[in-house]
Formats: sequence, C-alpha cells, structure tokens
Amino acid sequence: MLVVVAVMKAKAGMEQELEQALKGIIPKVDAEKNTLMYTLHRAKKEAGKFLFYEKYTDKEALKEHSATPHFTELFGKIAPLLDGAPVIDMYEELAGITPKK
Repeated sequence: MLVVVAVMKAKAGMEQELEQALKGIIPKVDAEKNTLMYTLHRAKKEAGKFLFYEKYTDKEALKEHSATPHFTELFGKIAPLLDGAPVIDMYEELAGITPKK
C-alpha cells in the first residue's frame, strides 16, 4: 500500500475558506475504488495548517486519484488560499492496526 501525507497552510484570514474547500472533496474521493483512506486533520497549535493522510492500494491508484476532475478542481480553488506550496511525502506502509469500528 502507498501512503501519502500532504500538509497545507492557509494564508492569514483564509483558514476557514481553505478548510471548507478541503472538506468538500472528501465525499467525491470516497467514491474512488482504490483510495482506501482520505482523512483531513487540522493542526491544534498552528492556525490554518492542515494535513491529509491518504492511503491507496498502489501507485496506479494515486495516479488515478490525481487525474480526477474533482482533484484538479480542488487545486484550482485552493491555489490562491495557500501560503506556499503543499508539502507532500509518500510512504510505504509496513505495519499497523486495523481501524476499529
């Protein structure tokens, strides 16, 4: 499995607008068959800093996600709200626990 961690920071005064835009993509991503997890987090100590934790079946699934119209639309919408470029890192999952229900 492939894990992606994306961190974004809003420009001052744009925090709520960025949060709403990021939340808005989640229902659309939920329909993607090979996207296993797509969770948005907000930093507790730094206003306007957000983290997406994403999990995909493989690199091809990430490519498919990145090519969707909703992904392209999101980045067009949030570009003017961001304080700098998103920081995106990729990881290979090695071990963990299954989410509890």
